[in-house]
Amino acid sequence: MDLDRFAADTPDDDAPADGDVCVVATQPDTFERCREGLYPSPQSYRRTQRSFEWMAFYRTAPVSAVTHYARVTDRIDQTRGGPGPMDESDWVATIDPFSDTRAVTVFELGDLVPLDTPVSNDGTGVRGAWYCSIADLRAAETLSALAERAET
Repeated sequence: MDLDRFAADTPDDDAPADGDVCVVATQPDTFERCREGLYPSPQSYRRTQRSFEWMAFYRTAPVSAVTHYARVTDRIDQTRGGPGPMDESDWVATIDPFSDTRAVTVFELGDLVPLDTPVSNDGTGVRGAWYCSIADLRAAETLSALAERAET
């Protein structure tokens, strides 16, 4: 279980209710990069072209829930081996298991904000990217409920 929401030094859950959110699935290695302020996505994924202010993270393990969100502070296009925030170990851990692409968009993130109540998996998890509002994240108790509110 993730205990961030009980820590005294986590950011407040004070994003505007109407903030646009892209919800994505993250494996443990990718979520650790999110904690460090970056989320890489192959440029072939539609989310790299869509406008949104926030990202929320469905963690496949160890909790199988949407647990955090963060403000997107920048988007940086990077090619493998080229300049940018990702080094070779980032590519190996976060891109290679899912894609053979050489071009990514790296979403730079503000501090991760733990949701007061995580959105638990009651079905098959998050596939692709889902789009909703901060209010939708706060109101949904399960992924099924969030899917009813989100564009999937």
